[in-house]
Amino acid sequence: MAHGPAKGIGRWLFTTNHKDIGTLYLWFSFAMFLLGGFFAMVIRAELFEPGMQIIKPEFFNQMTTMHGLVMVFGAIMPAFVGLANWMIPMMIGAPDMALPRMNNLSFWILPFAFTLLASTLFMEGGAPNFGWTFYAPLSTTYAPDTVNYFIFAMHIMGASSIMGSINIIATILNMRAPGMTLMKMPMFVWTWLITAFLLIAVMPVLAGAVTMMLMDINFGTSFFNAAGGGDPVLFQHVFWFFGHPEVYIIILPAFGVISHIIPTFSRKPLFGYSSMVYATASIAFLSFIVWAHHMFLVGMPIGGELYFMYATMLIAVPTAAKVFNWISTMFRGSLTFETPMLFAIAFVILFTIGGLTGVMVAIAPADVQYHDSYFVVAHFHYVMVAGAVFSGTAAVYYWLPKWCGNMYNESMAKVQFWVSFIGFNVTFFPQHFLGLAGMPRRYADYALQFSDWNMVSSIGAFTYGASQLLFLYIVIQAIKSGKPVRDPKVWEGAEGLEWTLPTPVPYHTFSTPPEVK
Repeated sequence: MAHGPAKGIGRWLFTTNHKDIGTLYLWFSFAMFLLGGFFAMVIRAELFEPGMQIIKPEFFNQMTTMHGLVMVFGAIMPAFVGLANWMIPMMIGAPDMALPRMNNLSFWILPFAFTLLASTLFMEGGAPNFGWTFYAPLSTTYAPDTVNYFIFAMHIMGASSIMGSINIIATILNMRAPGMTLMKMPMFVWTWLITAFLLIAVMPVLAGAVTMMLMDINFGTSFFNAAGGGDPVLFQHVFWFFGHPEVYIIILPAFGVISHIIPTFSRKPLFGYSSMVYATASIAFLSFIVWAHHMFLVGMPIGGELYFMYATMLIAVPTAAKVFNWISTMFRGSLTFETPMLFAIAFVILFTIGGLTGVMVAIAPADVQYHDSYFVVAHFHYVMVAGAVFSGTAAVYYWLPKWCGNMYNESMAKVQFWVSFIGFNVTFFPQHFLGLAGMPRRYADYALQFSDWNMVSSIGAFTYGASQLLFLYIVIQAIKSGKPVRDPKVWEGAEGLEWTLPTPVPYHTFSTPPEVK
């Protein structure tokens, strides 16, 4: 018996519409972003000055663990899946995703996974306290009882990622508009196609790692227990074989977003489209063969260290090619600096800084000094926050008028950009100095000589956190009471109206298939 469309909460629970599911992903990821940000604020409040202030060291360890897990798996990844759900069908001229019911399921299992993970904070034994990399034996022999809930949550999250990836691949390969060959696809579609293959390749590796943990904890095996003939370093190999491609899973869709925004506000097509596609594929391939650069201190043979050092440096080549192409796109373009473009330019600058410090930590003998210091924390936050979060924010500003039909407040958005840009740099740039001076990461207390820069870093962190609340306000205001984008007053003073409308250039992004000659 046929029913009409579901109303109220039923619309969201049972929806198979790619736009609705994209919206669910985006709101969920922002909720997780605020939760992970709250954990970070607890960390920075504790580190505001030396000595123990507000929490115990054990709880501090739980905060560092939960902050990392929630930000990586709960905030950044679902945000880009949300963008993929919204934009890919429109960009390739498809009516919806290929597998709409699976799309619904892949979202709705996520809130259960992260509710389960967050609920460990209220359980006896406390939340996981072993860091977001959950190294054995800390996460097996010495773990709290709640580790089993953590393992289950990771499995559910991985299942969601795999389902989402299968859906994206099936949609892109089977549902493109007539005439849209692979090399005519928008860059965001390309980056997600490659990312989806990466996810399908590495998520089972994570599942294997947490399953071996489960066996060691509950069933008497000794995969990672040296006393039973196992090897804790095996865990690091398995984890980082997943973990390093994971870093690129996070950043590749960000590259796709930036490759749309910069051409739009430069009034030029993307420079070197095909080289961008090949560079993306090269990065994805190389990400699989560099995992042990996270492990230079485990005592690997010198030949192994040399190989992983050179392979890691090689990955800088296609990444630098992308940066060159973005700069070349802007070169002699007719630039305007609307909020998405400000975030995109900040992305290029700050991500490049993160890349340069990445080359520094790739040098094996130097890494002995940098390893597990705040220098590494600064490095990967320049990649993760300035990379993934800035580009995600840029994407929301860029496509929000397309999604809701209303324009956001441009001047308020620019204020939000500058507060977050300054807050971010005040937070993380001093951490380079702290790391080089010898401050180790994941410590709840520190020596007196580190107090000045820690205070600066904490002030920056609270500034950056405040900017995200302003971002939330801007988005809600745009949806509820923003000027309709069809209103000519929205575009007053904008030269070349057809360029200013938020449509990626030079590709069609309509729901109906574009006419292709």
